[in-house]
Parts: sequence; structure tokens; C-alpha cells
Amino acid sequence: MLVITVVAFAHHKGGTGKTTSCLNIAGFLQKDGMKVLVVDCDPQANATVGLGINPETLELSMYDVFMSIFEGYPDVAINDVIVPTASGVDLAPATLDLVGVEPYLYSIEDRAGLLREALTGVRNVYDFILIDTPPSMGQFVINGLVAADHTVVTLDPGTFALKGMEALSTIFGDIREMLGENITADFAILTRWKGSGDRDAGRGGLALFLKRVLFGHSAEEEKERERLEKFEDEVRRAFKQVFTVSYSPAIYETQQHGLPISHYAPDCDAGREYRAIATAIRELSERDMRGM
Repeated sequence: MLVITVVAFAHHKGGTGKTTSCLNIAGFLQKDGMKVLVVDCDPQANATVGLGINPETLELSMYDVFMSIFEGYPDVAINDVIVPTASGVDLAPATLDLVGVEPYLYSIEDRAGLLREALTGVRNVYDFILIDTPPSMGQFVINGLVAADHTVVTLDPGTFALKGMEALSTIFGDIREMLGENITADFAILTRWKGSGDRDAGRGGLALFLKRVLFGHSAEEEKERERLEKFEDEVRRAFKQVFTVSYSPAIYETQQHGLPISHYAPDCDAGREYRAIATAIRELSERDMRGM
């Protein structure tokens, strides 16, 4: 029997690199020979577009999977909506129609486990299923967390990033209280990260580079460096494992090509960092298998 690992990517705040991380890790897992499925549970459909699929061309999507439990809607299983992508990663895509599902979900009692139940239909097919959840505290986030074996939280360097983690902690507590499911975040990924070492010192142009060489850092830069250092310390106290991914123009470029960075620019800084995270997720899965 195939042992599968399901990983949810979550954060209450938007713009933290959640979808980017999901897709790039999926790409490296695929390059390692793993059979990988990305499930897009975000009505914005960024994971769908990021894998080169136009949502407007789709006849079926995760909308149909969720709505199939309601009377009067066609019976659609998750394997009915899965599409291949150019990267070799399979995709259960999203469309904007997914916005219309959530009001229906509040009308049923066992709504939190719908995605987990849907995934049983493909658990004998994939090595890894990666779930991209929306930046919210709604039912799609809860479904993703309940369906997952492990959770990854993405954080950007912004001032309010940890506030989003507080919101997720509230969701974890609600799930524990209502369903008896103990949800914890296994990894944190700090995206677009400069860190206390200011690795991007030479990337602001020659004038900025010379200014820093000759005159050092300004008071504002020093204050920001101290804030990031404190922020990173807080994150490392809160999570079992913390990874950093530096800003890279290649991330934007690869999204425009509908490919994970593993298939477009694997040797850039961000590519090597996502490779390390994918390796850590594989190791986590292998520990799970040994503990069975």
C-alpha cells in the first residue's frame, strides 16, 4: 500500500508567499521522482495559474468536488477534475466559482472533513498531496488543515506577519475543540527574506552598494535589521523548523512561465532554498513511515 503525505500551506494574511512555496516545493518533489498533486482551494486560483492552467478554460474544478455533496448537483470526484501540467505536477484546479461554495458549507454539520473525504479517492495514486489554502479563516482553510498530515506556515518580513500566525493559532484551537483534531504547524518559511546579514546588500544598484561600502548602514537600515533579527528569533521559538527563502526575480519570472522554480531556475538562491525545504518534507514523510 502506498504511504502518502498530505501537506497544507496556510496563513491568514495574504502575500506571504504561500502559493509560491506550495508550487516550488511541489516542483522539487516531482523532480525527485515523486508523484505529486497540488489541490487549489483558493478562489483566486493563483496555484492553478501558477502551474500554467487558465481557470476560464476549465469545465470542472474543486468547486464541483465540494458542491457534489449537495442534492441537485452532479456527482464529481476529485479524480474527475485533476489535470496534468507542463511541470509534471498534477493539479486539482480552482476557479472563482469556489467563492460560492462556502455559504453552502455552513448548512451541514460535518463540513470540516469534506476535503479529507474527497482525497481518499486518490490516496493510492500520489506520494505527496500539497494543498494551497486561501488567505482567510474560512472553511477552505479548515478543510485543508483537517485533511493534512502536516502544516506549513509562510511568513513575510512585514510588521504584521506574526499577527496572522495568531489568527491561525485560533483556528488550530477551534479545530481541536470542535473535532478533537490536534493541528500543529511543522514548518515556517520566511519568504523574501534578507535577515540580519543583509544578503541583498549589493542588489539595490551600484550607487547603493558604494554608499553602503563607504558610509555603512543608515540609522533606518540598522533599525530594520534589528527588527528582522528579533522577528526571526520569535519565529524560531514558535516553530519546530524554520526555513528562509531570499527574494529572487526568478520567482516572478517562473510564475509568468507557469512553471515551478525547480523547472525554470533551480540553481538560483531561492531555488536552492526551496530544494532544501522539499528535502526536509521528504525526510518528515520518511519519519512518518518509520513510525507506522
